[in-house]
Amino acid sequence: MSRVINFSAGPAVLPEEVLRQAAEEMLDWHGSGMCVMEMSHRGPEFIAIAERAEAALRELMGIPAGYQVLFLQGGATLQFAMVPMNLLAGKAAADYVDTGEWSRKAIKEAQKFCRVNIAASSADASYTYMPEQSQWQLDPDAAYVHVCSNETIGGVELHWVPETGPVPLVVDMSSHILSRPIDVGRYDLIYAGAQKNIGPAGLTIVIVREALLGRAATGTPSMLDYKVHADAQSMSNTPPTYAVYVAGLVFEWLERQGGLAAMERHNVAKANLLYDLLDASAFYRSPVRKSDRSRMNVPFTLADPALDEAFLKGAKERGMVQLKGHRSVGGMRASIYNAMPLEGVQRLVGYMREFEARHG
Repeated sequence: MSRVINFSAGPAVLPEEVLRQAAEEMLDWHGSGMCVMEMSHRGPEFIAIAERAEAALRELMGIPAGYQVLFLQGGATLQFAMVPMNLLAGKAAADYVDTGEWSRKAIKEAQKFCRVNIAASSADASYTYMPEQSQWQLDPDAAYVHVCSNETIGGVELHWVPETGPVPLVVDMSSHILSRPIDVGRYDLIYAGAQKNIGPAGLTIVIVREALLGRAATGTPSMLDYKVHADAQSMSNTPPTYAVYVAGLVFEWLERQGGLAAMERHNVAKANLLYDLLDASAFYRSPVRKSDRSRMNVPFTLADPALDEAFLKGAKERGMVQLKGHRSVGGMRASIYNAMPLEGVQRLVGYMREFEARHG
C-alpha cells in the first residue's frame, strides 16, 4: 500500500527518510543487538543517543549558554501546570495572552495557582487574529507573560517576538517549533509537544533559562520541578526513550535539509501555494487575518458547508487524509508541517481546483 498524504494536526507526518532509518535500526541499533526501546536509559548506548539529540537541537536552534534543554513527558498540556508551579516564585499573578483553544486551556490551568491577567484576547473575532502588542495590558506585578505562538486549531501564528522587559517570556511553540529560525535568547522558557514537528507523541521539549530554575513552589512534586529534571539531565525517571531517539533522527534530518533557514523557505513556499488559492477563490475562505496566518496549520471553509463531506471523501479517494477541521471550528484544516513535501500541497491545491470546478 502506498503512503497517504497526511495533513493531520498531530500526531503528524514524519520524514520518510527518518522512518526508514528507524525501521532499519529497529532490531539492532548500531551493532548493539538491541532495539532502542529495549535499552536501559542509563546505559552508554542510550546516553549517547540522548546527548546527540540534545546537541543537534542546540545547534539547529542556536540555543545559547545559560539554557537547559529538558526532554520531558506529559505533553504541552502538563506544562500548563508546570509553568506556574515553577515560575510564580511567590508572586500572585501572571499575564496570559488569549489567542485560541490552547491559550484558553493554559489559562484555565494557571488559574488553579494564581490570578491570571488576560493581557489581550482575540475572542472578539473568534480567535482569527493575534492581538498587536500595543493592545496588551500587562500587569506590572506578573511573574511571567505566557503566549501560545501558533494556535493549531485556529491557524493563528505569532510572527514577531513580544517585548516583556524584565518579566520572563514563556511561549508554547508546540505546532511551529523548528519551522523557522528564532532567537532563543529573547525567550525565557519555550515548550513544545513533539508530535507535530519533532517526533512521536510522548515527548515534550522544554528550553528554559537556567536563572529560572530552583523557584518551584513549596510542595511541588519532584517530577514537576524543572530543576530536578535539569540536575538529572532529564533522567530523573525513565524518559520516553524511543521518542527521544526518533526526535534525534529528525534533528539530523533537518540539518541535512540545510537547517531552519532552509526549512523556513520550504514552509513559506508551501503556505503561499495554499493561501494564494484561498485568496483567489470565492468558493474557499480563510478566516484568519492575513498578517497572522499560520504557515503550519491552514484552516479554511467551503462556500457551502453541505459539501464538506463530499470534499473529504474525494480527498481520501485521492490519497489525502486528515483534512477535517477541528470539531470546535468545523470546516477544513491542512497541517503542513516540516515533513510535508511541497508535492503534497500541490496535490491538495490541484484537487481543490478540481472540486471547485465541479461544485462552484
